[in-house]
Amino acid sequence: MPSLTFDGLTKSFGSNTVIREFNATIDDNEFLVLLGPSGCGKSTMLRMIAGLTEITSGQLRFDATVVNDLTPKQRGIAFVFQSYALYPHMTVRANIAFPLLMDNFRWWHHLPIVGGIVRRQLMKRSDISEKVERTAEMLELTDYLERRPKALSGGQRQRVAVARSIVREPSLYLFDEPLSNLDAKLRMQMRAEISALHARVKKTFVYVTHDQVEAMTMGTRIIVMNAGIVQQLGTPREIYETPANVFVARFIGSPPMNIFPATVSHDGLSVDGVEVENSAALAAVLRDRGLESVSVGVRAEKFGVNDLNRPAAGGSPLLGFKGHTMLVEHLGAETVVGFKAGAAPQTVDVGAAASQHLHYARMPGEQHFGMSENCYLSFSGADVHLFHPETGERIEH
Repeated sequence: MPSLTFDGLTKSFGSNTVIREFNATIDDNEFLVLLGPSGCGKSTMLRMIAGLTEITSGQLRFDATVVNDLTPKQRGIAFVFQSYALYPHMTVRANIAFPLLMDNFRWWHHLPIVGGIVRRQLMKRSDISEKVERTAEMLELTDYLERRPKALSGGQRQRVAVARSIVREPSLYLFDEPLSNLDAKLRMQMRAEISALHARVKKTFVYVTHDQVEAMTMGTRIIVMNAGIVQQLGTPREIYETPANVFVARFIGSPPMNIFPATVSHDGLSVDGVEVENSAALAAVLRDRGLESVSVGVRAEKFGVNDLNRPAAGGSPLLGFKGHTMLVEHLGAETVVGFKAGAAPQTVDVGAAASQHLHYARMPGEQHFGMSENCYLSFSGADVHLFHPETGERIEH
C-alpha cells in the first residue's frame, strides 16, 4: 500500500509537452481524483503511474522506490479501463480469474492445446477459486458467475471489470473514467460501490474523471489539471471554498462560480459598469495593494435575489447591485436565475437570451421571477472571492 510521490514528472510526445513538471505527494490509503477537461493530461498521467506510458523526465516513487523503469506487473497495480475490456467469449468467472491464471502461466502454456488444459486445471485450484468467489461476493456478482458479458447490464459489466482488477489484491488501484459509459442512475450506484470498495480494501485509489460530481463525492483529495499543469491540489471542500485561480473557480460548481470584471475606485467597486453598494471597505483593501481592477467571484448559491430593488432590512450590511433577470429555470427543489447587471432594457431579444453571457443565482424552492424583471442581488463580503485580473490567481483578503 504505497504512498505516491511525483517529482517533476514530465511527459512529451515529440515537441508536444502534455504533462509539465508535475509535483505532488499522495499518502497511503487516499482516494485521489485527477480532475480536468478532456485533453488536459489526466489519462496520460494515469498511464505513467501504471507503467503503460514512458515517463519523459522526473521521478515517480512508490514509497521510497523509484518505479520509472518497472513493468506494470512489477508495480503491483490494478487498472480499470473506461471500456471495461472484458473477454466476450469467457464467463464472468473466467474473466475475474484471468489475472490469476496469467500469474501462473509459463511460455509453453500458450500453445493451443496445452493452454486450454492448463486453464481448466488452474480454474479448479482451491486458492484461485476461493479468491474468485470472495471477490464476486464483495461486488455482488455471485449470481452471474456463469454468464457471459453480453448477458449483463452496463453496471454489472463495470463491476466485473472492477472484480477482475482487484482479485490479485494489488497495492494500488487505477481507474480511467470507469463510469462514463453508464447512465445517470447507474453512475450514482457505481459511485457508491467504488467508494464502499475503497473503504473495504483500504488501499490507495487514483481515479480519473472530467465529472466534478464524481470528484467531489468520491475523492479524499483532488488534483485539478488544465493543459498538463496542476492548478490545485486539495480536499473537495478546500477546492470548492478556496479555489486557487479563476480556472478552478469556474470548473468546480454547477452553475460555475460567477466571475465579474470589476473596477476599483475611491467610492467602491463596480461590476459591468454597475455600482456595488457597501463595497468601499473592500475597494480600500484593493487600492492599498495597487489594484485598479479585479475579478470578483461569487458562488451562485451565495446570492440573495430580491424583486423590490433592495436587499432585506436588518442584519449586517450586504454588498449588492441592481440587475435584471434573463433566464429562470424551475428545477423543483431549487430555482436557477440567470441575470445580467444593470436595469432591464426597454426591449429584450428573448431569442438571443440563451446565447448571451449570463451570471447565475441558485435559490431554494420555486421563485416567481419573470423574464427581464428588475431585481437586486445581494451577497456577503465573506462570500466574495478575488482574483488577479491578469494572472487569474487568487487574492486573499
